[in-house]
Amino acid sequence: MDWLNALVQGTLLGGLYALFAAGLSLIFGVMRLVNIAHGDLIVLAAYLALTVSAALGLHPLLALLAVVPAMALLGYALQRLLLGRVMGGDVLPPLLVTFGLSVIIQNALLTGYSADPQKLQAGPLETASLSAGGLTVGLLPLLMFATAVAVIAALQWVFYRTALGRAFRATSDRPDVAQLMGLDRAHVFALAMALSLAVTGIAGVFLGIRTSFDPSIGPSRLLFGFEAVIIGGLGSLWGTLAGGVILGVAQALGGQVNPAFQVLAGHLVFLLVLAVRPRGLFPRME
Repeated sequence: MDWLNALVQGTLLGGLYALFAAGLSLIFGVMRLVNIAHGDLIVLAAYLALTVSAALGLHPLLALLAVVPAMALLGYALQRLLLGRVMGGDVLPPLLVTFGLSVIIQNALLTGYSADPQKLQAGPLETASLSAGGLTVGLLPLLMFATAVAVIAALQWVFYRTALGRAFRATSDRPDVAQLMGLDRAHVFALAMALSLAVTGIAGVFLGIRTSFDPSIGPSRLLFGFEAVIIGGLGSLWGTLAGGVILGVAQALGGQVNPAFQVLAGHLVFLLVLAVRPRGLFPRME
């Protein structure tokens, strides 16, 4: 029963990792950009939710109504005013810019909030659980997993069923056709970044509810998200969800063997997949 419980808990943890990875996968799929600051933007969203909740007395989940639009606006502005100026044939300049942005965000949060760990207080939701067949499952992990599925499904619908999604794909895959269609490449990329950071806002709020956070944890969130993207498959949104689940299950089973082995087990699975299937388990079919 302990192993079954670890399997279930790891699957639900994978929902949070999928939220970390979804925005990263979207940006890489549309702009071929690896955003080094992605993890720090997740932490920024958590601090923004903390500020909104404290100032307005809102439940953290209600703070999403302010955090998600704010992060989307930040994403649009970052792309138009900063990243768009350095994107081109060379991948190094945008990589360096996002690395610098990561350092700036960490230091700004450290100055504004100190290094003390913080946590979003969600009340009874944090301890509520459901029991079935000898298993007890927390309501919060279930909510995170359901949210991850809903977010991935929404992104999939936007990407393949809407005019915006067609603009994303045309600008990414066939820039010459996109130009003939009259698409503004800078605007389309900015909308993609806005959508990515909107998802990042959701991930940040759930991160803050689930565990304590401080300005320095961004790189590890980036690593988990990156591993989920690679395991699931480059360019595949549903693969990103699968990658998050596989990573979460690997960590949970590793922790069942030895608590010190938890994070290492996830890294080993990532390296194994990278060695056997470099494009991931479920890459997008061209």
